Amino acid sequence: MTTTLTRPSPTPVPVRTSLDQRRHRPSAPATITLLLGALYCLLPVVWVVMASSKSAGELFSTFTFAPSTHLWDNIQELSTYRGGLYWRWMVNTVIYAGVGGGLSVLISAMAGYGLAKYQFVGKKAIFYVILAGVLVPGVVLAVPQYLLLAKVGLTNTYLSVLLPSLISPYGIYLSRIYAAAAVPDDVIEAARTDGAGELKTFLQIAVPMMKPGLVTVFLFQFVAIWNNFMLPYIMLGNDRLFPITVGLSGLLNQGASQPAMYTSVITGALLSIIPLAALFLTLQRYWQVDLAAGAVKA
Repeated sequence: MTTTLTRPSPTPVPVRTSLDQRRHRPSAPATITLLLGALYCLLPVVWVVMASSKSAGELFSTFTFAPSTHLWDNIQELSTYRGGLYWRWMVNTVIYAGVGGGLSVLISAMAGYGLAKYQFVGKKAIFYVILAGVLVPGVVLAVPQYLLLAKVGLTNTYLSVLLPSLISPYGIYLSRIYAAAAVPDDVIEAARTDGAGELKTFLQIAVPMMKPGLVTVFLFQFVAIWNNFMLPYIMLGNDRLFPITVGLSGLLNQGASQPAMYTSVITGALLSIIPLAALFLTLQRYWQVDLAAGAVKA
């Protein structure tokens, strides 16, 4: 008797359709566009790095992107200028951006949470006014803010730069959007049922849920204050209170009595990028948050 063995049919392997292949295939125009965008953003940074390594004579006589060996000499020259005034500017900038950004986040979080979770008369009108404030450039408000602070004698002080930086319409808008999406109403009602007050509910429940969005607001505000030029330029007259932006501008425009310190300005610009890069690398896991999820509920 002969036994016939039947080989089991192999499990069919799913074949990727041409449509799926087209979906996963990188688009050449999109890739080229992204590469051009990255090149456009990185090219000035590369130029600053190369130019800061050159001496004053090499800066205008050598190829633009050719490196040299004078970076440390330029840093020393900048550090010894007027007893290390540049590093005073760096500390001032950290104070303006750090304190101003932190307090702005607190105000934005409270305002955004209130607009998202409370019902009161005039809520929509207030929100529309905040949206209108997003459209107003900060440079337009610099002169009126100077006149107001001059009335109370606060110009040429740290407060003259910090106070106008506390209110960020865009930060309030983002906080309102994120609070509406990230903080469920059921959680707030449960906290109130358990006897938690409004402040405790906000600090211990809402803020942790809003943390990614608040970090985003902080980054926006920190960079905006760090790069701000017009407001401190108008408010401050004492160069020991200057941030980096105004201080480097002064080195570049010293008048006919002294030549422009091009290499020092470029080296100072390079050093001023390092704290921003470190901040972004530290907080990048919070930065990569999909805020569009909250936009659906706005």
